[in-house]
Amino acid sequence: MKFLDLCKVYIRSGSGGGGAVSFRREKFIEYGGPDGGDGGRGGSVIAEAVDGLNTLIDFRYQQHFFAENGRPGMGQQRTGKTGDDIVLKVPVGTEILDEDEETVIADLDTLGATVELARGGNGGFGNLHFKTSTNQAPRRANPGQPGVDRTLWLRLKLIADAGLLGLPNAGKSTFLAATSNARPKIADYPFTTLHPNLGVVGVDNAEFVIADIPGLIEGAHEGRGIGDRFLGHVERCSVLLHLVDGTSETIAEDYRTIIAELEAYGGHLADKPRVTALNKIDALDEEQRAEARAALEEASGGPVFMMSGVAREGVTDVLRALKGEIAEDRLRQKPVEDEAPWHP
Repeated sequence: MKFLDLCKVYIRSGSGGGGAVSFRREKFIEYGGPDGGDGGRGGSVIAEAVDGLNTLIDFRYQQHFFAENGRPGMGQQRTGKTGDDIVLKVPVGTEILDEDEETVIADLDTLGATVELARGGNGGFGNLHFKTSTNQAPRRANPGQPGVDRTLWLRLKLIADAGLLGLPNAGKSTFLAATSNARPKIADYPFTTLHPNLGVVGVDNAEFVIADIPGLIEGAHEGRGIGDRFLGHVERCSVLLHLVDGTSETIAEDYRTIIAELEAYGGHLADKPRVTALNKIDALDEEQRAEARAALEEASGGPVFMMSGVAREGVTDVLRALKGEIAEDRLRQKPVEDEAPWHP
């Protein structure tokens, strides 16, 4: 499984180096005095959101990250070397949680965002630091401060503008494949999608990102099926597209099942703007379409779009509805292609 969105890591910052007890010894200088330097600071552990990553798979093979210790001080007033920091490179959208897996320490939702997870210990003072008029030959120095040990959880929430919701086999992957260059696995059995997929779609010279997550079933919040562990990937979305299978005999119940799971998940997910669409209408005649649409409108209490991902019928209207719920600053302008390519 190449997609990993939750992992545990063990980190430790570097300990500071100890101070030195040293005295200046030089020919013809009888009272050289103390010259012990301070110890170097230990390295820190830092997390940084970088581009080009969309999974935490690297942390499956390495879970322990230890920063370098500071070097001790030396004579001739020489300060010890500072330990090197260690940087954990994580995908954009990674949340860093404490060991209890609930307390959020940081949310790296922008490219280049950094957070210091464990600060290195300070170096100890050498005996030069303790020289006074009444104690001109101190024979003591401080040890360096110890590093910090922490156990943390990394949880990835994909950065997408719109999210797809629905029961297994509702046509989510087919819709994503029909509207973008993404090629998710498509088959005629449930739970074809086992991990989230991202696709960039374009409509009316604007582009935005859609996230397709594995289908939900009744009791997903209790761990049934794949569960609701992937719902976190649509928490950052501006709008949710709820796809309902038009060929199902229980359209209203299918709709209410997904809504109940969103409410059981908690947070603000159930309050996000939603676009409801009846999918697979290419398999229905006009009378069946009217009955299915009426049943879904009664269950949702709002407008319902009619579409077919396979036949690409009504797909543009759904994309425009999604685009209308996304803030302008999150949309990207689609590059305009030349009508006639230039030839020499």
